[in-house]
Amino acid sequence: MLVTIVAGARPNFMKISPVIKAIKAASSNGRPIDYRLVHTGQHFDQKMSGEFFDQLGIPEPNINLECGGGSQAEQTAAVMVAFEHELEANRPDVVLVVGDVTSTMACTITAKKLCVPVVHVEAGIRSGDMTMPEEINRIVTDSICDHFFTTTTHAGDLLRRSGVDEGRIHFVGNTMIDSLYQNLDRLKKPDFWDTKGLSECDYFLLTLHRPGNVDDPAKLVGFLDAILSGTGDKRIVFPVHPRTRKTLQSANFDNERLIQADPLGYLEFIYLLKYSAAVITDSGGITEEATVLNIPCMTLRDSTERPETVEIGTNELVGTNPNRLAPYLEKLVRGSWKQGRIPELWDGKTSQRIVDVLIAIYSAEAISHAAEQS
Repeated sequence: MLVTIVAGARPNFMKISPVIKAIKAASSNGRPIDYRLVHTGQHFDQKMSGEFFDQLGIPEPNINLECGGGSQAEQTAAVMVAFEHELEANRPDVVLVVGDVTSTMACTITAKKLCVPVVHVEAGIRSGDMTMPEEINRIVTDSICDHFFTTTTHAGDLLRRSGVDEGRIHFVGNTMIDSLYQNLDRLKKPDFWDTKGLSECDYFLLTLHRPGNVDDPAKLVGFLDAILSGTGDKRIVFPVHPRTRKTLQSANFDNERLIQADPLGYLEFIYLLKYSAAVITDSGGITEEATVLNIPCMTLRDSTERPETVEIGTNELVGTNPNRLAPYLEKLVRGSWKQGRIPELWDGKTSQRIVDVLIAIYSAEAISHAAEQS
């Protein structure tokens, strides 16, 4: 059987890397599975794409659709047109999409219109916030795909309530955590670690990229002022997203305790996360990694599609008002942050389970189809 794996943007790369490794391992053991890797080009620069491929050991894509840039609609359309040509030239037994980026939704729609089955890794998660493009992508993808690989029982319950048959839901765990475990002994200090005199647990890590948090200079500065005032003399390491960089420059904001850095590779970023005193973020994936690494985490959002990181893990949902940060920072400084646990099946073996399910479902269908054609 042939699996076409779709990757489009940086959040996808940590999710596909262990799946590819698991497929290769299964194939080398004589199991009937192979893959074709399609990069849509949604993130196309070296920092956002190439460097992650190198560090995570992801092979060169079989094809890059080069669909970067443009508005949400322009990018969706470009991916759909290019992926249609790809599927017509190289029809797989199943398409595997991951996460919730534009490419995930666009490739799902395209494959289904060509009657190619689609499986969704990280299915069933919802934030309830329809202003997020990712939420639209999740809903559309899950409404038409064929099988659902879930990270938690909560996601499976949501799918069941929406009418998905039990036999199509597969609770397998979290492939991002597979990547985390596979790379913990390969982490790299960022270049500025020594030059800035950083040491373990003596800094906070900060990431901000969501438009509602960073597009308004006054709001972004409000967050930075609140963080700096509530963290004592600790420094704040801030890998700055390109979108955020523009706003910072327009605000002309600078502070000697704020270490602004360019976007980092995966191995450098996880190094910073692992050895931080805490992380403040508006990213969803980072809350999962922080939970597994037992790092206190504050999420600057009003809702989360990963409630297990709050209910079980080390994350707290702070909201999008800078004034709400102070009590959370005070709790951390007092040493009274909650103790988190690792969610069920976040054990580094998720990708193996995914491959087992794929072979069980689609290798039998592929064999049956070949017999019908002969």
